[in-house]
Amino acid sequence: MKEPRLFLLLALLAGASHPVSAQLSDAAAGAEFDKIFQEYYKADGPGAAVLVAKKGKIIYQKAIGKADLELDVPLRPDHIFRIGSVTKQFTAAAILRLAEEGKLALADELTKFLPEYPTLGKRITVEQLLNHTSGIKSYTDMAEWDAQTRRKDFTPTELIDYFKNQPMDFEPGADWNYNNSGYILLGYIIEKVSGKTYAQYIDEQFFKPLGMKNSYYGDVEPIIKNRADGYSGGAPGNYVHAEYLSMTQPYAAGSLLSTVEDLFIWTKAVHTGKVLKPESLKMAFTPHILPNGHDTRYGYGWQIGNLLGTATIEHGGGINGFLSILLYVPGEDVCVAMLSNCDCSPPGEPAAKMAAALLGRAYQPLAKQVDPKSLDAYVGVYENAKKEQRFITAENGQLFSQRPGGSKFKVVPYGRDQFFFENSFARITFEREPKGDKKVVKAVVSDRTAPTHLWEKTDKPMPAGRTEIELPESELDKFLGEYELAPSFIIAVTREGAQLYCQATGQERFEVFPESPNRFFMKVVDAVVEFNADENGVITSMTLFQGGQDIRGKRVK
Repeated sequence: MKEPRLFLLLALLAGASHPVSAQLSDAAAGAEFDKIFQEYYKADGPGAAVLVAKKGKIIYQKAIGKADLELDVPLRPDHIFRIGSVTKQFTAAAILRLAEEGKLALADELTKFLPEYPTLGKRITVEQLLNHTSGIKSYTDMAEWDAQTRRKDFTPTELIDYFKNQPMDFEPGADWNYNNSGYILLGYIIEKVSGKTYAQYIDEQFFKPLGMKNSYYGDVEPIIKNRADGYSGGAPGNYVHAEYLSMTQPYAAGSLLSTVEDLFIWTKAVHTGKVLKPESLKMAFTPHILPNGHDTRYGYGWQIGNLLGTATIEHGGGINGFLSILLYVPGEDVCVAMLSNCDCSPPGEPAAKMAAALLGRAYQPLAKQVDPKSLDAYVGVYENAKKEQRFITAENGQLFSQRPGGSKFKVVPYGRDQFFFENSFARITFEREPKGDKKVVKAVVSDRTAPTHLWEKTDKPMPAGRTEIELPESELDKFLGEYELAPSFIIAVTREGAQLYCQATGQERFEVFPESPNRFFMKVVDAVVEFNADENGVITSMTLFQGGQDIRGKRVK
């Protein structure tokens, strides 16, 4: 389940690369998997379980970390996790099965099942709910969906009532926006058409027939043996129990529980025709193309990605206390399932690295030496169709890419006009005008699962840099402490000599530089922190300015 998150001081940075040149033997792959796994997860905190399978057989299955920090229970591969939005492929499969049975059609309008739904005269179809093109507001993007609301129990109809009168984001079918509300509506349609609750339908149609003995709807009351606890946090010793979420709310968008082995059973069943007919699978795995030609790289409940040029079918999930990824490489019959019991430890990158290692693909290409002066051709302000900006800069012979409010990433050359983002699967290719002096006019940014984005180079000036001032060490001490900007999200402020540092929960420590006596900026990300004092001059709170948001946090220590 995709949830709105606080803008962090820094995006989580991926680990080091693992270039390999040929497909690995199972034994060599296991050693490589251990190396990757241990970079991302440690034994003394929340961790993860992982399974890697090739040609229908499990070749690696391990767990690292703790299932319960208070009781010091180690994680095992058979522990049960919330899988978040990996749930969506079960919901999509249920809709497609009902369509195969003639009980609904993907072209059916939403009002066929919910006659009173306020569509504002628009035609919203089942298919648009499946592929996130309905334009309906995702309830997890609503400002009203706060911590207090997340604790409430809803019936499916009450949850639909909660978001149905929100303004639409766009005309149905005109655009794409990841949408949990659409999958809530799909869950309701499953119930109305089948006469079963969503939980009953998924259990009876999929879990039991396929032998998924450790998969459940995620109710919090039942005692479920081997269920892992979920955590938030990041720095050792700073983990906390994840914020409570009524599991009536994620429903058909993100409510299910499972194990890595059960997800492998599911994946194998899907891709061997035990779940849906070939024609249904083809539709589910075909990315939707918008009217403007934009490839959404999303089918029905599955993302259509690539792993260094090889097609993938996958989906990730994020829900309070847990993160997940289920990745399948159909051309190689490789499956990687990874589940984490902390919403601070994304498994997508290590899972993709494991698949790449098994297939003998270099995670990152070899860097190419270029004349530092040639980098100037790429420098500028780039804009996409939505007028969002990307800044390409060159410093000391190194090219960087940065979005407003985002981190500053190194991009490394590996071919003519081709660069890779350091420690990432993302690539950026610059395009030149076909005639004349062949100036750089465009940048194409691609990643594994995100839609490819086109950026046009503009003549707009680069934002002015910030001016650093000097403050005596004695003036810095008053800022030291911890500031809580959200439940389980704290920024710790420390000092070494005349240098002040900020460290957000689950992230590295980075320098901050004064531009006024109470206001500091970061150089590695477009963010500013301002310290707020009471009438006696005592610092009582901090405000984080990033991505157009002003987020205030109380000083708690």
